[in-house]
Amino acid sequence: METLIGSNSNLEFEIEEISADFIHPSGQPVEQKIQIRTNPITGRTCRIAFAREDEKEPGTEHLPSPPPDADKTDNCPFCLPQVLSLTPELPQKFFPSGHQAENQVENQAGRMVYKESILFPNLFPYGSYSAVSIFDNRHFVEIGTATSLSYTNCLINCCNYLKKIISIDKKAVYMAITQNHLPSAGGSLLHPHLQINADKAASNHHRFLRDRANDYYTRKGTYLFADYLNNEIEDKTRYIGATGRWEWMAAFAPEGFFEIWGILPGKTSVFQIQDEDCRNLAQGIVNTQKYYRSICRNGYNLGILFVEDDKSHLEIKVSIMARSNYAAWVRNDHTGFEVMLGDMATFVRPEKTAEEARKFWKSEHVTT
Repeated sequence: METLIGSNSNLEFEIEEISADFIHPSGQPVEQKIQIRTNPITGRTCRIAFAREDEKEPGTEHLPSPPPDADKTDNCPFCLPQVLSLTPELPQKFFPSGHQAENQVENQAGRMVYKESILFPNLFPYGSYSAVSIFDNRHFVEIGTATSLSYTNCLINCCNYLKKIISIDKKAVYMAITQNHLPSAGGSLLHPHLQINADKAASNHHRFLRDRANDYYTRKGTYLFADYLNNEIEDKTRYIGATGRWEWMAAFAPEGFFEIWGILPGKTSVFQIQDEDCRNLAQGIVNTQKYYRSICRNGYNLGILFVEDDKSHLEIKVSIMARSNYAAWVRNDHTGFEVMLGDMATFVRPEKTAEEARKFWKSEHVTT
């Protein structure tokens, strides 16, 4: 057993190396290495099982074919023209004057519209303010083929909705923007969309990360994610690149396969996100999609958390992780180890993830 600790002045990046010994069916003795990494943000551990690092997982030999209903738009509630008749409307309190000119957001039949993005309440809500924002009228967009412009418009629409909520309900401070791409990631509809949620009740991650960030700021006088970022920029092995003010890296102790983080250092509120930040965030998301496509992964989850409280020091971070492919008889990425023991077990070093992803941050891969 060996413990390696790398750190900046405030955070420890701990790796414990263990091994498993056994006799191979060939009769040869074998020693297999395993790393246990401790997330310096959360204290949670993950395991990297190198025995499967070079394994070609079934279902990832090539990018799976499109879903069987990829071209069936007539019954999709998010496609035009039925989106305006099959989706719910926002309450009138969102449109006191009937028309919102700010940031080109309009009230279209009780929905917030920013260019091609349309936002409306979630028919199956998860909180007091639960909404869906669609990108445009494309029913199925294969991973790695989305434009950064479509994400930009959708993200601006989401941020405007969250800002509007605070003007309506100052207690709904726990906010999130998420995405489930394809059913393997929990998506119920193929038509690409983001989910937005805001509530006065904190989720587990909101509560835990808020407390960690506030405690860290009280003890150190600096921001938690900014210090994490400084370590990764100095270390270089997991750092990927920047898109504007967003800084991107492979997660040191991933809680999902090929997990990538984007950090907006020192920014703690959705009100600090400018349209340019949405454009740069969109580019990073599209870059990540292209990387996932290059390794034949077609599903992923995305999440951004906000705590809109003047006393919160939780910075803005996006997490993106690949999920099991949406294809027949593909092995799920969560096993009894994750569900019952609580440790994520992955097979690929985050340093290798960063190395492979960096090329998608170069200028020739940037899209509009």
